[in-house]
Amino acid sequence: MKNFILSAAIIAFAGVSTVKANEIKTPMSISAPSDSTANKVPVKLEELPEAVKTTLKANAYKEWTPTTAFLITKSDKSTFYQVDVKKGTDVAYLQLSKDGSIIQ
Repeated sequence: MKNFILSAAIIAFAGVSTVKANEIKTPMSISAPSDSTANKVPVKLEELPEAVKTTLKANAYKEWTPTTAFLITKSDKSTFYQVDVKKGTDVAYLQLSKDGSIIQ
């Protein structure tokens, strides 16, 4: 009986140490503080204003690929576009006014 308990304890210890050795790493996500009263409406990339498209093609952002876009209306009725962009495994977002200037 003592051998059985000792064997069970060794197996349990080995199982716990194996789980700790194989930690799962989750990718970091970038999140911005959100305005709880903001309205977020998806927009097709081809439907973005020409000024926003021009900014996205500028030298500073030409290596980034736009993936999704949203028109965000804040509680004070101001609007801007949030464009999610990707470069390799890096993911970020840009906030642009309708005239193409960077807000953030």
